[in-house]
Amino acid sequence: MKPHILICNDDGIYAPGIMALHEAVRDLGEVTVVAPDAERSAVGHAITLADPIKIKRVRRNAQFEGYAVVGTPADCIKLAVTVLLARPPDLIVSGINLGPNAGISVIYSGTVSAATEGAILGIPSMAVSLATFENPHWDTAAHVARRLTQELIVRGLPADTLLNVNVPNRPLDRIKGLTVTRMGRSRFAEIFHKRTNPRGDTYYWMDGELKITGDTAGTDIQALSEGRVSLTPIWFDLTHTAALPKLRDWKLTL
Repeated sequence: MKPHILICNDDGIYAPGIMALHEAVRDLGEVTVVAPDAERSAVGHAITLADPIKIKRVRRNAQFEGYAVVGTPADCIKLAVTVLLARPPDLIVSGINLGPNAGISVIYSGTVSAATEGAILGIPSMAVSLATFENPHWDTAAHVARRLTQELIVRGLPADTLLNVNVPNRPLDRIKGLTVTRMGRSRFAEIFHKRTNPRGDTYYWMDGELKITGDTAGTDIQALSEGRVSLTPIWFDLTHTAALPKLRDWKLTL
């Protein structure tokens, strides 16, 4: 039986990245696309509780038919695995995201969260992002996604683990290899631009830039800067284990 591959993203079912991903892996198994109906970038692991989750079937250029979900990437995975699919997928691939998901961006990323939801459900899952916001080399990222999908079909992943992949935006022959990395340390330095609408109400546009806050050696950030694909195994246990003894030393009582 061919492996069943579930595809998702956070840029929306009409994004070019998900088309490139589908084209890259469609002959590797039975492929189902379940993705947000519109862009849901930076929604993190949000799920929809207060509103109904609507879906509709979508056909794009007669190339694939999928489900557009009025919800978040995590909603898409939950709905696909629980309701829409006849059998659970053997693999989940989320992407190809326009823009890197390295460093602290992992926390905010809907693309990564779709793969995280897959890992929570016990399904080998991978998120793939292309490190650019303009002039994307989709063919390079698609080649990487296909190659890693082939490996994951055979090898799987450790329990509770997903693979976060970031691809430099350059032609394939200029990619300097693949490197297993750790997540870099960074943060966003936000700037809020104040505006006033015609009715006199105040609103803000958020802007800013990414600041590197730690040593980049061995990180996804370093790999991208050197033209290498970063492969970062991450999981959803956010416990800072090294801090546990320090807190226990507080010997708190009520």
